[in-house]
Order: sequence, then C-alpha cells, then structure tokens
Amino acid sequence: MTEQDPSNRQASADADPGLPFPTVREVSLGAPLRWIARGAADLRACPGPSLFYGLCFAAMGLLTVAIFLHAYEYIAALASGFLLVGPLFAMGLYEISRRRERGEACALAPTLTVWRRNLGNIGVFAVVLGVVLLVWARASMVVFALFYTDEMPSLDGLIAQILELRNLEFLGAYFGVGLVFATIAFAASVVSVPLMLDRNQDAVSAMLASFAALLNNPGPMLVWATLIVMLSAIGFATFNIGLVVLMPILGHATWHAYRDLIEPLPPG
Repeated sequence: MTEQDPSNRQASADADPGLPFPTVREVSLGAPLRWIARGAADLRACPGPSLFYGLCFAAMGLLTVAIFLHAYEYIAALASGFLLVGPLFAMGLYEISRRRERGEACALAPTLTVWRRNLGNIGVFAVVLGVVLLVWARASMVVFALFYTDEMPSLDGLIAQILELRNLEFLGAYFGVGLVFATIAFAASVVSVPLMLDRNQDAVSAMLASFAALLNNPGPMLVWATLIVMLSAIGFATFNIGLVVLMPILGHATWHAYRDLIEPLPPG
C-alpha cells in the first residue's frame, strides 16, 4: 500500500483501515535538542505563519489569567492543562513543518483547516485530552480543599509559601497529583496528532504508538518533557510574551520528534 499525500486526501472523519500499526524507533538521548534546533529552523524559514500561532498561544494564556485572576487555584491547573491540550492547538504548526519538508511554500491558509483530514479521530483524541484536563482541574481543587479547610490563602500568600518552602505537604501532594495527569497526557500525545494528520491514523493506534514511543525511549522522552516544561515556563514567566516564539518552536519540534520516532511507511 502506498502512502497518500495528506494534502490530496478528501477531508474524512474516518481513518484508513488498511494502515499498519506504526513502528516505533529508538532515538538517542540528545535527539530532543536536535528537534528543538529543527523547530527553530522552521520558525526562521516560515516566520509569518509560525508567529501567528505563537500569538494565538500567548493570547490564550493571557485570556486564561484574566478570566481566572480572582480564582487563582484554577490558574495553575489551567496553565498545566494548557500544555496538555497544546498538541491539538499546534496542528497548524505541524502542517507548516510538513509543507516545508516537502518543499512547498510557506502559507498560513492551508494550515487553518488541516484538522479536517481526520476529523473523527482528532475529535476522539480531543475528548480524551478534555476529560483529562477536567479531571485534573477538579483534582487540583480537591487538593486545595484538603489542605486549606478554613480559608484559602491569598495569591501573594501562596507564592510566599512556595518561595519559602512552607507547607511542603501541600506542595508535594499538588505537584505529585499534577505529575500523574501530566504523564498520562504526555504519553498519549507524543506523536498522536502528527500521526493522525500525516497518515490518517486512527486515534487508538496513534495514542498506543505514543505510549510505545515513551516506553521505548524513556531517557530521550524525559529530556523532551523537561525541555517542554522549561521553555513553556519561560514563556509564562515573561507574561506570555515568550510564548509567541517558544510555542512555535515546540510545535515544529514535535513534528520532527514524530519523524524521528516513527518509522516511515514502506513505499509499497
């Protein structure tokens, strides 16, 4: 079976039932750094479309803070949730990298509706991530309620506790629970969306391939997750301004991670 050009496929809600299960490759510990470098190269080559998505990420971050400014206990959950659903919002960035890989012109318009290629399965994946995000937001509130039974601390008070390493039990419980949800979401999304866009893969196979990529490459995946968290934290710490550049780099880099981690389909 010959792999079809996704750009010539008719928009479909169904995956190709004849596709084999993706073959996962092992990569070196330094591979994530190469993905970041390639992502930065994609940004330099296609700055206009890439920065458009970066501005969208920054705007979403600012909107989240503005809406929940007086309910800060949600902000931490939603900020981390922002990373959980990031692979969905970065679909246009994957398409930019794919087009550059094929020698096609940089353009924003073709990337805006790329999700239509495999709408049904991308929708399933979106529901899965949405459920994880909602459960994490609820779990975040439960942790706050368990440790602050009398009165919620002010935002300044909470920040002071974190900086002074007070109430370590709360911090340990909060970040421990968050780590569980982050690991699940990360494992399910390492290569899922690029696979569904590039091959019209079904959602279940795409997520299983992502879990396999994590299990086969624990060291590189730890480095990759650390880079994602660090660069995202820098973006948030700069009042979301850094997200304009850093999110496109991460989005493009995710495409290159997919190319390295998943064996290409045979030509026939």
